[in-house]
Amino acid sequence: MPTESDETMPLRTSDDVVRVRQAVRARAVSAGFSLVDQTKLVTAASEVGRNTVDYGGGGTLRIEVVSNGRRRGVRLTFTDQGPGIADLTLAMKDGYTSGSGLGLGLGGAKRLSNEFDIRSAPGQGTIVTLARWT
Repeated sequence: MPTESDETMPLRTSDDVVRVRQAVRARAVSAGFSLVDQTKLVTAASEVGRNTVDYGGGGTLRIEVVSNGRRRGVRLTFTDQGPGIADLTLAMKDGYTSGSGLGLGLGGAKRLSNEFDIRSAPGQGTIVTLARWT
């Protein structure tokens, strides 16, 4: 799948999460997303970005504008070297939280994406990849 553009951003603070949302929206606009699809992608990025900062101790986001035939998309890969997630099945359930949130972040991000993958293990950090297509 060809990559049209590729950018990596740090995710260490709340200000970085704001910058990530702005960058993701800009890439979604450049890929031709509707306002609804832009909002879905930015919301998913915000949820996972916040988790990267709050639970993963910070990390990075790779933003790619990709194409697959006539479709264009935006793929986001969040990576951290934090404590990892011991039980991914439990972490994906609505209502589960290891902090003080509502427990909708990962499951909500998955529902807002066309593609979603999470890889994590205790002591190994977490990688979340999601994509949305036009």
